[in-house]
Amino acid sequence: MKINLYDFDGTIYDGDSTFDFFKYELKRHPIILITLFEDLLFAILYVLHIVNKTKMKEHFYKFLRYIKNIDAEVISFWRVHDKNIKEFFLKKDHDKDIIISASPEFLLRPIANKLKVKDLIASRVDKETGITSGLNCHDVEKIRRLDEKYEDYVVMEAYSDSVKSDKPILDLAKKSYIVKKNILESYKK
Repeated sequence: MKINLYDFDGTIYDGDSTFDFFKYELKRHPIILITLFEDLLFAILYVLHIVNKTKMKEHFYKFLRYIKNIDAEVISFWRVHDKNIKEFFLKKDHDKDIIISASPEFLLRPIANKLKVKDLIASRVDKETGITSGLNCHDVEKIRRLDEKYEDYVVMEAYSDSVKSDKPILDLAKKSYIVKKNILESYKK
């Protein structure tokens, strides 16, 4: 099976969808502001290598506990933020495209469905508690999750905005691209 892999945030979405969702919800539900102090503490612990990325993000997702009807909020968010999908991606046919992202699956599922991509592989975050099942879907975890879901595949193209975060998927593809805004630059392995 021939597939193309796309990172989401910064690659096909102009920005960070999780942070944009947090800001969107902060305006609608200011109570989530009470989680910011602890978020800052966990960010510092992450920078100091005391907690891993999954734990830091899991703590950040605690703001979800203060939002009622998260599904409706996600739909509302995408009504406003679908304009952030980059033009280069909108011009393509997506029947072989898999979005593979560290962002929460519940957040990306509606936009992935709207874009009619083949599949979405993303971090498994409980939308009500913020608890992550497994590791945050970044770096080599993206390949592990891809292998978990598909056995026989060939990655024709891979797209990312960050070699640091996505070197494993970029190296796996026959052709790889670094995305800067709407400009695609070939990635040399």
